[in-house]
Order: sequence, then C-alpha cells, then structure tokens
Amino acid sequence: MSPASANRPLTLALSKGRIFDETLPLLEEAGIKVLESPETSRKLILPTNSPDLQIIIVRATDVPTYVQYGAAHIGIAGKDVLYEHSEHHPGGIYQPIDLNIARCRMSVAVAEGFDYDNAVRKGSRLRIATKYTRAAREHFASKGVYVDLIKLYGSMELAPLVGLADAIVDLVSTGSTLRANHLEEVEEIAQISSRLIINQAAMKTRQTELQPLINAFMRAAVEPPLN
Repeated sequence: MSPASANRPLTLALSKGRIFDETLPLLEEAGIKVLESPETSRKLILPTNSPDLQIIIVRATDVPTYVQYGAAHIGIAGKDVLYEHSEHHPGGIYQPIDLNIARCRMSVAVAEGFDYDNAVRKGSRLRIATKYTRAAREHFASKGVYVDLIKLYGSMELAPLVGLADAIVDLVSTGSTLRANHLEEVEEIAQISSRLIINQAAMKTRQTELQPLINAFMRAAVEPPLN
C-alpha cells in the first residue's frame, strides 16, 4: 500500500442494487450515513457523514479487485464473485464476516420440458451458459459430466431458449424471471450471501480506523435487522 493511499480516507467498495441497499442499515450501526444515492447521482465516489470514510461504486465483479490491490480498503462482495475471483487472483483479501445480506442461491436451470435427470448421467456432455465458470465446471465435474462452458454476462435465460446452451448456471432469488421465460430450476449448487472483505495490508496499517467499522458489521451480522 502506497503512502498516498495510507493518507486518504478509508474507502469502501460497493456495487449498486441489493448489496448497496442492504449495506446501508449496517453502516448506520456505525453511525455512518451515505449522503448521496448511486441511483440518482452520477458520482462514482460518494461522500458519507464521516470525513474518514468514502464509498466507491463499482461493478459487483470488480469489488474484490479494488480491495485486493488496495484501491479500496474494504468492500462487500457476494460469495459467488469471491469464489470466481479467487481462482485467478488468490490471496490479498481477508474475509472475516459473512454478513448474511443479498441472499440468494446459485442453481442450474433448463427450459421447461428438458429431461435434465437423463442429461446429467455420468459421462454425458452438456453445454452450460454462465458467468460462474469455475463453480459450474467444478459442480458438473463432481457428477462426472463433461461441460462446454459458454461465458455470458447477461440475459442468461435466453441461452436455452434459442439453442445456445442446454442449461444455465445463475443466481436465483424468487425464480420469477425463470418462470417468465419458461425455464425451471432443477438443481441448487450453493447458497449465496455477501461477505465483508478487507485488504490485508490495510488491516495491518489502518486497523485502528477499520476496527470500529468491522465491529459494527460484526454486530449487525450476529443480530441482523428485522425486514
């Protein structure tokens, strides 16, 4: 970590959407309020009521990278993102707390009527569309199924409908998007929630500043606010 980064305010990396929204009550546990909304502001660096903490808004998949390389001291990222990131970028991140926010599941889904049970016999081969290539590869390998992975970043549900893939591996919350596109969830791979992550160098050099925030997150994770 450079001297310049050591002198700047603590930086928390967040992504828009559920993680941002569900982090706000946790920040309030530490007396911190974010002064602008990423939904209405064009700023990528958001101020808080504390001069010692700023928020940066980045893509969910980029949060671990910002934290690992010290551009952010602390961040919140889903287990799905962390698992994929760690395959190519091991080390550099401390993961002390599962915050139990932005909960969902990673699942396999297929078009309605597709005979999934027959398709996943040991030794068979499937085309899988996903952005979670590590998780998908390891899941099907454990079943003895060969896969051709097709990496997509959006509109995943379209892939089985147009013949691009036999199945998809994606995050599912309510399942309403799958149903609307005539897909069905056939197998759960993992339960997903979001974790607090900390740059390992910052944990050593700025622990005094980080610890109150970590403690607040820890309290909120143990006693989550009622929804």
